[in-house]
Amino acid sequence: MRVIGIDLSGPSNHKDTVMAVFELQDSELKFLNLRRNISDLEILEEIHLQSQLDEVVIGLDAPLSYEDGGGDRIGDKLLRQFIVSLGMKSGSIMPPTFNRMVYLTLRGIKLTREIENLCSQNPISIVEVHPGAVMGSRISPIDLEYLLVYKQEMSSRSFIKNWLGEQHVTQLPSNIDEESHMIDACAAALGAWHWKDPLYEPKWLLPASAPLHPYDYCC
Repeated sequence: MRVIGIDLSGPSNHKDTVMAVFELQDSELKFLNLRRNISDLEILEEIHLQSQLDEVVIGLDAPLSYEDGGGDRIGDKLLRQFIVSLGMKSGSIMPPTFNRMVYLTLRGIKLTREIENLCSQNPISIVEVHPGAVMGSRISPIDLEYLLVYKQEMSSRSFIKNWLGEQHVTQLPSNIDEESHMIDACAAALGAWHWKDPLYEPKWLLPASAPLHPYDYCC
């Protein structure tokens, strides 16, 4: 199984979009490659390539639906409550139609449609993930302080890089802690792995509710 974590940015901000590709081997996510500054077409090409080799599981860090009428989805409210209970800040979860989020939501929904239309050799499954919550729900409470500042401090990202190894996300390149988007892509893959693998389970899950919310939402 190939597991792909994508930290998506808005459609005009390719430079902050990161895709991390892993292979599940011997109960470990083994790093294969990482792509930065990528367009929608490049994302689709990579997914198509991996799907010719094995089943593909994709964890997307972006809203994959929105609430009809605007505002929070049920999942946004529930996940926000969950991360606050862990000691995390609520501001990392915003309504998909919020001004700062709407173009990211547009790109996420567009990409899922295009992924679903790929002619793949093997199954492709998609889950919406929140990388910060993936990490916050697994990290020790005494180490939560590293997570709260990892977007600003490289020393905290270095700690989290080592922590990811303890979660069996292995063979990460030495520069993975250079920016938070790379850490987030790896965490998205970790969340997608635990969502798909029957040996694990998400720490928080809201099942899909078709037709308006067609993808599971988890951490």
